[in-house]
Amino acid sequence: QVQLVESGGGWVQAGGSLRLSCAASGRILSIKNMGWYRQAPGKQRELVASITSDGSTAYAASVQGRCTVSGDTAKKMVNLQMNSLKPEDTAVYYCNADLYSGTRGLYEYWGQGTQVTVSS
Repeated sequence: QVQLVESGGGWVQAGGSLRLSCAASGRILSIKNMGWYRQAPGKQRELVASITSDGSTAYAASVQGRCTVSGDTAKKMVNLQMNSLKPEDTAVYYCNADLYSGTRGLYEYWGQGTQVTVSS
């Protein structure tokens, strides 16, 4: 069974920083890409940042320049460094991975989510 476990969420004042981490475990053959999504109350889930197996990264325009995604799909881990946080960054952040497992082939997996709250 594949699991994505996040850590590092919490509360921070505007302008502060947080680092989120995610580790994948289970019967994983290879990971195509990993990333972070977020969902604020009343809004749709949106991509924050992602990294592929060849190291290519992508960011939402709203976080470009403030966030850095890093990690190693071979090591089954991804991190998100968030700086200059704003109240509008408040959301539940979800780790995401497209990976080949021993049972399902290529499939999308999600973590349980971690709350990030930024106060003004």
